[in-house]
Amino acid sequence: MNVINNPTKSRYELVEDGHMAYADYHLYENTLSINYVYAPPELRGAGAAGRLMEGIMADVKNQGIKARPICGYAASWLKRHPDLNDFVA
Repeated sequence: MNVINNPTKSRYELVEDGHMAYADYHLYENTLSINYVYAPPELRGAGAAGRLMEGIMADVKNQGIKARPICGYAASWLKRHPDLNDFVA
């Protein structure tokens, strides 16, 4: 899994099979608001958005900050991962 933070575009990116899934965010103080998660049609149903969220949350944990899911997908994904509740704002 190769999720990278692209702060210039304020998004996390994951490239698989030549296609990019990404999550737009806004960082304010110690909270990362996940505004929008997108996976192109070629990656949908293959778990790419979930792997993207795993990478985002690994970075959140590493930075010692919290994530605030604004996007419906991010919110539902985090609900399915209660082990990450300590990192959710």
